[in-house]
This record gives sequence, structure tokens and C-alpha cells, in this order.
Amino acid sequence: MTDTSSLIRIDGDQISLVFSSAEENIDLVYLGPSLPAEENLAELVTAGQYGRHENQPDHPPITGIFPQLRGGYDGPPVIEIVQAGQLIDPDFRLKQFSGSDQQARFTWVDQISGLQVDQFWEIRTGDMIKVVSELIAEDGSEASLIMSGSLVLPLPTRFDRLTWFPGRWASEAVVTETSVGRQVIEMGTSAGKPGFDGGNWILLSDRNQGDRIGIHTSNFGNHNVQIYRDVDSRVIAKMTAHCRPEGISLADDGIVDLGIVEFCYAPNSDQLTRLFQNYVRTEILPDRANWGPRKVHLNSWEALGFDLNEPALMRLADDAAGVGVERFVLDDGWFKGRRSDRTGLGDWTVEQTIFPNGLTPLVDHVKSLDMDFGLWVEPEMISPDSDLYRAHPDWCLHDGDNIRPTERNQLVLDLSRKEVFQYVTGALDALLRDNEISYLKWDHNRRLFPDNGLQQNTIRDLLLHMRRTWPGVEIEICSSGGGRVSTVYLSHCHRIWPSDNNDPIERLPIMQSWSRFLPLEVLGNHVGPSPNPITGRHLAMDFRAKVAVFGHMGVEANPADMAAKDREYLEEHITLYKEWRGVLHSGNYMQLDHPDPAIYAHLVADDDAAIGLVAQTGFGKDFNAAPIRLKDLDPDAIYRVQLPKPWPVKGSQYLADPERWENGLQLSGKALMQNGLALPLTHPETAWIFTLQRIVR
Repeated sequence: MTDTSSLIRIDGDQISLVFSSAEENIDLVYLGPSLPAEENLAELVTAGQYGRHENQPDHPPITGIFPQLRGGYDGPPVIEIVQAGQLIDPDFRLKQFSGSDQQARFTWVDQISGLQVDQFWEIRTGDMIKVVSELIAEDGSEASLIMSGSLVLPLPTRFDRLTWFPGRWASEAVVTETSVGRQVIEMGTSAGKPGFDGGNWILLSDRNQGDRIGIHTSNFGNHNVQIYRDVDSRVIAKMTAHCRPEGISLADDGIVDLGIVEFCYAPNSDQLTRLFQNYVRTEILPDRANWGPRKVHLNSWEALGFDLNEPALMRLADDAAGVGVERFVLDDGWFKGRRSDRTGLGDWTVEQTIFPNGLTPLVDHVKSLDMDFGLWVEPEMISPDSDLYRAHPDWCLHDGDNIRPTERNQLVLDLSRKEVFQYVTGALDALLRDNEISYLKWDHNRRLFPDNGLQQNTIRDLLLHMRRTWPGVEIEICSSGGGRVSTVYLSHCHRIWPSDNNDPIERLPIMQSWSRFLPLEVLGNHVGPSPNPITGRHLAMDFRAKVAVFGHMGVEANPADMAAKDREYLEEHITLYKEWRGVLHSGNYMQLDHPDPAIYAHLVADDDAAIGLVAQTGFGKDFNAAPIRLKDLDPDAIYRVQLPKPWPVKGSQYLADPERWENGLQLSGKALMQNGLALPLTHPETAWIFTLQRIVR
């Protein structure tokens, strides 16, 4: 019989977790839908136990949430420690096992080194589970921490399908799936930032029942994720926030942050997305309730690049306001000596040859057009060809042998040095103090090599400084696109840049991946130029604009270079975005299934209205594509369904009864979910936006 004093149960709104302490480990014996209040936990544990078999120690160890090699565990340990220059086999003993309501706390103490590990579990908004781990060292400890897992999560065998989202620059978050077996699947970064590998956002699913576990390793820097099946056939997810390559000396460190993991259980993909998005909106985004409407951007980069002058920027601002833009963002090239990507980073003062009177005339002009002003910065970087580098060549990250390899012609400032940190904060403070800037596009275009292991802490401190000093300034976090996508960044920022690739054919799957976890209002999505500067594709404005509506909409092109009809189409889509952004940025997002893999479809719905996008990127093998079946509507309600104009030119030729579609069809939720909408989707680069308004409950 199991000792009930060794059991803890915590409950959310619709989930339960049950922990069992065994020897010096703790096992997660249940994670799933809410258990009955009268559930016998001791018998729950017994029902899930297996007897010892021949090829096991006499007292078989469990994986649990704190596996150690001591005792015969056959798998990666949770922690590795060096003492007196030797890797030791630690002997962590369970000291605290407590929990109630929605929280649990566990503590282990090593009998050899004296180190203590604390782990806090809490069920947060919407049944998201947050796990925070810390290591506590006494002063004078001779140990060094080589590795410690942020979380080891043991799951039932049935969660045997792994989905993760690796990618590269301009092709982020590619859906990748595989089965989980005895081989270790390992993902991670060593570039000093979350990176493009996708390992910090993963899904584990039961392919038979459809249940999902979504996991996010939330950190500013490196991470490592291992997924495998242990000798007892359980699926193990081990998440680690990387330490420094040489380890962390614990002689002076009182508390070492071992990282945060956020995860949830959901019965299907739509519910998992809803849990993640609601959690981000409610608990992560700074002061989300007071943001107001998400303003349409125009970014100057694709319009002008480095070819900047004050009159050209003012004309661009005029043209931006003319199509309905609400925020004008001056991108790279505005600061001292920055005439190409080889110079100037670190010299954060206004280039006098471009702006002889500073930024004030341009800012005033932008404000007179009823637009906010935003500015591009890359404050963590330094160019070898800069006044700052010439004055302080030792301020960059570099090895002792003084080799300083560049990437994108730049180096990284060592923000762990007090004088460097003060210089960067001072430069940013001066820019914001002297100019009416409401928005910063914060870029990070170089990986960290070498990596001193301290930069992830200093970027946190830098963003904390910005939030406290300039709470009214919005910050977009960018790293050559989607290289820094993590909730810890979003806890200080308001937007991410999912990719540098604005080609809508490429952008559709990228946005679909990030939207599994993050709400549309933080995902910048822009109308780029044609031909696209990255892919070279020529794409119709109607298609580019419709795709860009579903996110935080912006423009990355010069309206003056567009044909009159394209400007008209762009303005009409910006107007549509403004009309529907309340739903887009607060409603429930869901992806709609379709048998044609070249068709992307999603729907965002609140109680009384919904807006959806259907986009065909290839050439349909059937002339009549299968109808788009909707989801999550009230089956008994009546909705007015419309196709707001403008319509795709070629696709609209095949639309049955256009007048009725324009005026609106009245259909029940049940009909929309069962029969769906028959839309012309045969030709490549065809997109339709449809809207729903509930008219009868």
C-alpha cells in the first residue's frame, strides 16, 4: 500500500497533477483532465506501477523529475557537478515535498557538495503549468555546475509523437515530426540566444487519442532539449538552460537560476493553442490590457534601405499616411557613419549629414500626419569600423588570444562589463529623452561567439531598465527575424518579428507555426514589395495584403513605387484590418483543416464575430477545392457570412452568385461546420478573407 503522506495533488480549472515521492525522487504519476475529488490517489499510483523484472536493480529507480545515476538509473542525469576538478556522482536527498491547491514545492540537498535544488510548480492562468528551478550554493562552495536540467518531465508511453519547429534565417519554424524511440532526440543552441533550431517550442502528442503536451523552455540564451523513451518505456522530455561552457563556479554565487519551463496538457491542438495564447495575453505581455489597438506600421527598410535623406523620408511618411499607416518606423542607417552594414554600430548618435537638425524635423512631420514615430536599434552590437570600437576595442566579446571573428561585419558588446552596460543604457536613454519615440525595433543580427555565458543575464537587465525607465515605449524584439522568440523576451516587449521573409507564400507556414503558441497581436506581419527581395517572386498586392492582415499588420514597401490600383488595394486591406483587429487580437485562433496541403486556412472568433483567411499557394489538383469547414461555432446560431472586398481578380471569376456573397449569406453554425464554404481556390496565390457576424442566438 502506498503511503498517502507521500502523495500531492494540485488542480487547475480542468486539469489535475499527482506527484508521488519515492526514495529520493519524485514521480509525476498523473497529468491530465481533472480527477474526481474523491479519487483514491494511493490506488491511482498502484494502478500505474509495474513489478520488478529480472534486468533491474533490486530497488528499481524511477525516472521521475530528478533522476540521478546513483542507484542504477539508466539515462541522462538531471545534474552534473565538478568538485575539486573531478566530476562527482552527487547524492541528492529529498528534503521538502509539499503542495496544496495549485502549487507544489520540492527541495533536494546533495550530501557531498551541500548544494540545494529548489523546484516550484504552479498551475497558472488557463491551466498552464510553470516550473521554476533554482540551485542554492553556500558561500565558499568548491563546486562548479556543469549542467542542470530546468525540468525533467516523465510522460506516459502514449505521447510518442514529437513535433518541433527548426528552421533557418528567412525560413523559420518549419513543422517537423518524428516518432519517439529509445534514441535520444537532441535539440539546442550554442549561439547565446534561443535561435532558429526550434527546440524551445515542442509538442508531444498521442497519435491515437489526439491529446497534446505543449512545452516551452523560456530563456534569454542557450537551451538544450532531449526527448527519448527510457528503459521503462516512458517518454522523457528533459529541458536545460545551458550553463557556461566551462561551467559556473559556485564559490560566489548564492542562487543560480536554472531556467523556466511552461507547459500544458490539452485534448486537441485548438485547445492547446488557446491555452498558450491566453496565458501569454494574461500573464506574459507587459500591461496587455492597456495596449489599445495594434497600430499599422510602415518600416523604411525595404522602401529606402541605406539610401536615406530627410526629404525622402518625409515623402515616405506622407505616402504612408495616405494609405492609412499609423506608425512610421525609421530602420537602419540613421546613425553616425552608418552608410552600409560595415560601419557605425555602437555610435548611437544621429548622422548629421542626413539630419542636420537631428531627428526632430522628421519626428515632428510624422506626428503632424497623426502617426507615431519608431526607430531601429541594435544596441548589443559594435562595428569594428566605429568610433566606439576605436576608443574601446576591448569592450567586445573576445577570447584571450584576441581573435575577433565577425559575423555580418560586426562584433558583440560585452554587456557584463559595468562600463559597457552603462554606455548602452545611456545611449538609449539619450535617444528616448531627446526625441519623441514611441517604438523601438530592437535587432540582434549576430550570434555570440565567443560566449562568456553572462550575456543572457545582461540582456534581461537591459530590458528591465528599459521597461522601468521608459514604460510607454513599445519594443519589438528581432534577431535576423525569429531568432529570439521566447516568453521571457515577450515579458518585456510587445512584439516579435517572426521572419525577415515577407514573401506571403513563405510567411504563411511561418505564421501558422508561431500562432500555435503566440497570439496574433505580437506577430509582426508585413506587406512586402514585389518582386520579393528574398525570394524574387512577383506576387499580387491582393494576396500579399490579405496574408498580412492576420497578425500585427505593417508595410515594408514604398507606396510611391506601387501602381495606383495596388495602393488602393493596400489601403482597403488596412481599413479592413482596422475594422477587425479587435477580433483578431482578442479572439480564439484556430487552424482549419483542408485536404490540399497547399491551402492554408485559419479562423479567429469571439462570441459574436469571426474573421478567417483561406490562401492557396499552389495549383489545385482539383478545379473545385474542397469546401472550407469552420470550427467552434454555436451550432444553433445564425451567422451572416460575407466576403469583404477587394476580391482576388482571377478567383472571383469563378465565384457562384457574387452578389449574394457580397451582401452576405445567412447560415447556421452547424451548416458552416458541416458543409463549409465553397470558395474558388484553384489558382496559385489566391486568398479569400471571410467574416461572420452572429445575427440570431
